[in-house]
Amino acid sequence: MRSRYTAFTLQNTSYLNATWHPSTRPANLELADQAGTNWLGLTINRHEVIDAGHACVEFVARYKLHGRAHRLHEISRFERVDGRWLYVDGE
Repeated sequence: MRSRYTAFTLQNTSYLNATWHPSTRPANLELADQAGTNWLGLTINRHEVIDAGHACVEFVARYKLHGRAHRLHEISRFERVDGRWLYVDGE
């Protein structure tokens, strides 16, 4: 999760695509323009291993956009494929 957060803040779409499950990966990942966005940090609230191939991570990413503070709170699902954890989806 931390590496995907870092990739998102750096707009590293190659890494995000490589760590996204093929069943839910968008055909063309376009990140919104982050001009004026100041990423402040990531807090992992909870990590739950469901079984050997499935897990979820609850996190909060904090950022400021044009001087206003925001929080992105998500529970992400991951699946292990060929020994690598891949992001499936989140709510």
